[in-house]
Amino acid sequence: MAAVFKSNIEENGLGGWLIRLTDTVVGREELCSNMYEYSKKIEEFGADYGGDIEVQWTKADNLTPEHFVQVQQEMLKIKKELDENNQDV
Repeated sequence: MAAVFKSNIEENGLGGWLIRLTDTVVGREELCSNMYEYSKKIEEFGADYGGDIEVQWTKADNLTPEHFVQVQQEMLKIKKELDENNQDV
């Protein structure tokens, strides 16, 4: 059974956004200020479960549409980079 991680996109109170990553198995939590930080943390957390994880995404009610789009764009950028790196292997 996969470990469940919750990823909630929230306003950071400083005019930007953050992702609150929560490992629901042990209750640890990390605040990630960008997708690179998030990617590193989810990989780190997931290693404890052999990569067998399920990620549940949510967003705060007050998250601005602009910030939501920024998060999506950063996700696509990282996915593209990963895809390019995997083609080189």
